[in-house]
Amino acid sequence: MNGTNKPTFLSMHNKWFIERCDENFFAVSSLTGLEYTGTTKFQKMDVVTLGSFGRCLVLDDETQSSELDEMIYHESLVHPAMLMATNPERVLIAGGGEGATLREVLRHKSVKEAVMVDIDGECVEQCKKHLPQHHAGAFDDPRTTLIIDDANKIIQESDNESFDVIILDLADPVEGNPCFQLYAKSFYEMCKQKLRKGGVLVTQSGPAGLVTFRNVFTPIHNTLKQVFKRVSPYSTYVPSFIDNYGFTVVLKEDDSNLPDLTAVDPQWIDERINESISDPSILKHYDGISHRRMFNLPKQIRDGLSDEKRVISKDNFIFMH
Repeated sequence: MNGTNKPTFLSMHNKWFIERCDENFFAVSSLTGLEYTGTTKFQKMDVVTLGSFGRCLVLDDETQSSELDEMIYHESLVHPAMLMATNPERVLIAGGGEGATLREVLRHKSVKEAVMVDIDGECVEQCKKHLPQHHAGAFDDPRTTLIIDDANKIIQESDNESFDVIILDLADPVEGNPCFQLYAKSFYEMCKQKLRKGGVLVTQSGPAGLVTFRNVFTPIHNTLKQVFKRVSPYSTYVPSFIDNYGFTVVLKEDDSNLPDLTAVDPQWIDERINESISDPSILKHYDGISHRRMFNLPKQIRDGLSDEKRVISKDNFIFMH
């Protein structure tokens, strides 16, 4: 107790969840429940309940999504790409074990098949059980094809021009995690071959805040620039990540009919949402105004993207830590 007889923040709760954000910064949240803990073939997995964020998925001690704000991440990842594609009917999702990315893809009326490929079947099953609010029944949708396998292998074995949209909802590139290879230039080149005419690829691109944006956000952007002509980085703040989080969306062809994503009229985005999604009111984060804010990055971040020279390759992987 302190001098005013009020509890200090460390004595207000019995248990705390401490997460490393970088080598100099840690986040602390009250831990009110442990729904699941275990180790799959590929990673440590926990489903916890945090006082401020609700139920959360934590992989290898890093928060992947939270009940409070998962829609910020998932709507930001999915909808810009889906709206840029030409009548997307077949969509590939690499990763996305919670099923929330799948949920957002299936909101689009044009989608006939959503192929979700995740290497960690045990993680997917535990997410189905413990995170029902994330997937909201998306795994049971007849348009869903769930494949438990290596996304690199499945994409490689797919026919050319198989998908209208490829969504890379991957874990961050950390040494030891198998998905780090899915950030290499050669992988993006293969994905380009698998996109149909008018196709779009989007990848989560790691932390994009002032302290963290040079870790992987800028080299992912520069690597994609070596493969695609039209590359658009963007970011949004995700409270449970304690940082801005980055994404990069690219077009297979440089379609002059599509507007500059940094200057597009918010009404144009809203009209596309109304045309594409059965119930636009279900979106809690993404709309035309949010789009404009996400794609207009601060000057220091823009300068860092312009100055970046690193290219991620099989001979030169870049890891967050």
